[in-house]
Amino acid sequence: MVNYHISDHDLDDRTRLISLGGELDLYTAPRFEDALRQALDAGKRRIVIDLSEATFIDSTTLAVIVAGSKRLSAAGGELALVCSHRAVMRVFEITGYDRLFSICASRDEAVRALADAPSG
Repeated sequence: MVNYHISDHDLDDRTRLISLGGELDLYTAPRFEDALRQALDAGKRRIVIDLSEATFIDSTTLAVIVAGSKRLSAAGGELALVCSHRAVMRVFEITGYDRLFSICASRDEAVRALADAPSG
């Protein structure tokens, strides 16, 4: 848990950015889950999860992303991921989640992908 950080802030009235870095696992997932839940409870319908500084991601963190995505989708929203670390991207590829999520190379690209998405 030493090698972990999270931050979040609103990009606009509909969009929240959640940035995660370091090793994302069973111990760090609850804090991420809280940040995601708070964004959804605040009415954010576009969520960018920036994993560009993540060096490791486990199944617990993937489960938080999937659950958040389902809740967001049910509310008419959409989620985009930023992922540039090869080992983290490989986890999405192995699980097939690279076909489920919009995964972008940069934060700007993810924000544009959500802005171009149909409104819910």
